[in-house]
Amino acid sequence: MKQCNRLLLLIASVAAVAQIATVSFAQDADPLWAHAPETISPEWSAVLSALGQGRDAAVPSPDDVQAWQAVQDADSTAKIKAAAPFVEAFNGTLRDITLGGVPTVEVTPDKLARNDKIAVYLHGGAYVFNSARGAITSAILLANETGLTVMSVDYTLAPHAKWQETTDQVLSVFAALDEQNFAATDIVLYGDSAGGGLSAGSVLKMRDQGMEMPAALILWSPWTDISETGDSYVTLRDAEPFFTYRDVLGPSALAYADATDHRHPYVSPVYGDFTKGFPPTLIQGGTKEIFLSNFVRLYQALDQAGQTVKLDLYEGMPHVFMAALPESPESRVAVRKAGDWVSEHLLDD
Repeated sequence: MKQCNRLLLLIASVAAVAQIATVSFAQDADPLWAHAPETISPEWSAVLSALGQGRDAAVPSPDDVQAWQAVQDADSTAKIKAAAPFVEAFNGTLRDITLGGVPTVEVTPDKLARNDKIAVYLHGGAYVFNSARGAITSAILLANETGLTVMSVDYTLAPHAKWQETTDQVLSVFAALDEQNFAATDIVLYGDSAGGGLSAGSVLKMRDQGMEMPAALILWSPWTDISETGDSYVTLRDAEPFFTYRDVLGPSALAYADATDHRHPYVSPVYGDFTKGFPPTLIQGGTKEIFLSNFVRLYQALDQAGQTVKLDLYEGMPHVFMAALPESPESRVAVRKAGDWVSEHLLDD
């Protein structure tokens, strides 16, 4: 009887809490993605509520190449225009080159710290958006922080190329740099969002083909499982300010890889076998991201395989916050830590 009474009391307590939560939620008219907790900087509080205005915008069907080209052209133009003030403030140089047949933007800081080490950057954009020039802010941030030249790779977007060709392009860039006397161990590879997933997947491919792997990886908000598997795809679905899986990420994933390939390690590196080796990896992201489970699962896979890995999370931060608001305190700390990772695993030799 006592157990029954305790159970009834527990049920009543849960019901009361649920009722309170329902009333509280009803009083909060702002969507979850617009919520700015008091624990984040004033800089981010001022802009966070505006980030999700276009999060429900739909993209073309995965195989509509012509429609994709139209939205990609418009997106690239807008991104390049948005990055223009940051480019103008950059005291270094930008140069369009080709590496291994792949268009690349060479980003050289005005104060070059080393010319025997280099960084390679793979931009984000769900594999279907952005360009080396459109995402140049991320490349400039690391160039300024480390004093290294950064090669921003303009890989072919999906659906114009699938994952097999895209990962091959990354390997071609490394082969071309090797011909210029940059061994893979002279290179730090970093990417954000889809570029983070592409970085990790490409390194697995390098390793499996017997190539040298880069000295270290830096992954900003990496999309390391495109199959919509993981707790935060559900729990943070409404908190994610930038996009939804149904309208943006799902079609983009299918444009990049057939559904049967979504759990291939080169596509979704959380499924990789890291016991065979992997470079020291820094994973950085925010607690407001739908990809949060991707970060945690990749960290656990690397850590349990005995690899050197650091998971560096930031309270209340959205997707690729480092480049979205570079002057915020959170972004400055994250970029500084990325620079420290480069110093520890690439420059301290």
